[in-house]
Amino acid sequence: MRFLPVPPALLRGWLAGACLLLVQAGAAGAAQLVVRVEGVDEPLKAAVLAAVEAAQYGKRDVTEAQARRLLQRADAQAARALEPYGYFSAQARGTLDQSGPAYTLVLHVSAGEPTRVARLDIRIDADARDQREVRDALTAFAPAQGQVLDQAAYERSKAALQAALAASGYLDAQLSTHRIEVTRATRSAAIELEWQAGPRYRFGPTRFEGAQFPTALLDRYIPWREGDFYTQRQLLAFQQRLIDSDYYAMVQVDPAGDEASAGSVPIHVQLAPAKRTLYTGGVFVGTDTGPGVRGGLQRRWVNSRGHKLAADVLAALWLKTAATQYTIPLAGPDNHTWSFGVKYRDEDTDTASSRTFALAATDSRLWHGWTRTLGLKFLTGDFKVANLAGNTTLLYPEVVLARKHADEPLFVRDGWSLTLAARAAPEQLLSSTRFVQLGADAKWIHALGERSRFIARGSLGTTWTADFNRLPPELRFFAGGDRSIRGYPYQSIGPPLPAALVPLAQAQCAARPGRSCQDLVIGGKHLAVLSAEYEYYFKPNWGIAGFVDSGDAFTDAGSYRQKTGVGLGLRWRSPVGMVRVDLGVPVRDREHHGVQLHIVIGPDL
Repeated sequence: MRFLPVPPALLRGWLAGACLLLVQAGAAGAAQLVVRVEGVDEPLKAAVLAAVEAAQYGKRDVTEAQARRLLQRADAQAARALEPYGYFSAQARGTLDQSGPAYTLVLHVSAGEPTRVARLDIRIDADARDQREVRDALTAFAPAQGQVLDQAAYERSKAALQAALAASGYLDAQLSTHRIEVTRATRSAAIELEWQAGPRYRFGPTRFEGAQFPTALLDRYIPWREGDFYTQRQLLAFQQRLIDSDYYAMVQVDPAGDEASAGSVPIHVQLAPAKRTLYTGGVFVGTDTGPGVRGGLQRRWVNSRGHKLAADVLAALWLKTAATQYTIPLAGPDNHTWSFGVKYRDEDTDTASSRTFALAATDSRLWHGWTRTLGLKFLTGDFKVANLAGNTTLLYPEVVLARKHADEPLFVRDGWSLTLAARAAPEQLLSSTRFVQLGADAKWIHALGERSRFIARGSLGTTWTADFNRLPPELRFFAGGDRSIRGYPYQSIGPPLPAALVPLAQAQCAARPGRSCQDLVIGGKHLAVLSAEYEYYFKPNWGIAGFVDSGDAFTDAGSYRQKTGVGLGLRWRSPVGMVRVDLGVPVRDREHHGVQLHIVIGPDL
């Protein structure tokens, strides 16, 4: 029998066709594999999906043979995935279905009864156990006795205890014993941990690198004395004080553990000076001030003693100011400073106008968590309130206590602020009149879920004075405006001009057509304002708000007339800070009508 020779080109074509048929036959039986877990909730479901090999094929085609091999391994993989969560008797049964365009592997998982911690034995040297950070870590240790054995929580708690020992000065602490014994028959576990704490280190010498000041000046920021026991809490406080000084663009404070000796650890501080002179400026618009421009200069340090100088100028439609302040940081760990300032203020509103010159000397420091400021102020100038002219000269001491807390500075989800102020002037002390004034401002912000916030705000004030008419507008109470009762113009709420004084103001009122003397307010001795606001963010940086503001500025309890404004607003978390645009209207007020626009740009607290 003779075989005819086959041309090589034709033979290659037959072979390629056969291979293509084989590939197509294999592809015809291939499909995507979908894994579904039933019987358990998160985080157990996620643990199963992460451990089961079949879940890794979600974006690839598999043949039926591959799918069945993955199914055979899935049961054991799913059961083992739950062991770190304390479920050592878990069972899983998988089924494979190809009723649709893909293979569906369904894992029916039964977690069973969890294993709980029957015994928790943590041994630490007595001296180390008495330290606050270590006590807190021991109290928070999880899983505690009676809780489900969770190995991830166990590892976190173990690391937290190690960190607490280091933070308390036990830099050589070693975990000598770490054991978990599980008894499957009784579904119980015993945890045994033991630390050898070693010596407790003390603060050694502090070295500065990159500083532009003598070491003696920087030493005042150190909250410990050399030889005190080392704590990370003190180290972080030191770092924060250097940051708050505003001298440095970079601050890094570290214990030099490799140089520790004789129970003492040196502290190494790396610094990078900030830009010495900072210039600011820009255009702005405010519904209480009108459009305007502002500019400023800040000299972060004037000399080798760290003195500071700041100056700023503001020119708006209804407000013009020029101010300068010289600040002297003092020794001590409490941010103690002396400041001396000069300020000129020219304000003109529908209610009042004033041109005043002020000198101030203040002493500020941290005091039991508060910023406490003691000041002596001299104020002199001319003013008009409700078109009645006056002038004043006052010299008075002032005390201000301020405190705030925020979970984050740019967008507060939980935080509050409180400012208390008291000032008084005896008539004998170069003052036109004697007075005593107390004031309080508070704000509270609380998150309601992921997208909402509730904001409450309040202001209270009271004044005792021998001659109220000699007080300038700055020391009288008014309500209305962006940060008071929205829906009303700035400083438009207060006691009206008394009828007996209307004839005295007729000439000035005539210069302001469209505004009768009876509509003007003179400011009050007392203030009470409350506000409630709800914000909802439909986008990460965009939200809407609804608010109710209510209160009054008044002369006495009998003259209190509550004013209420309600409205809606838009919120924008802009790159330059929170922008708030509100539209407010008065409620049941025959004297004020219409919609009032309010725009505020700045931090929450």
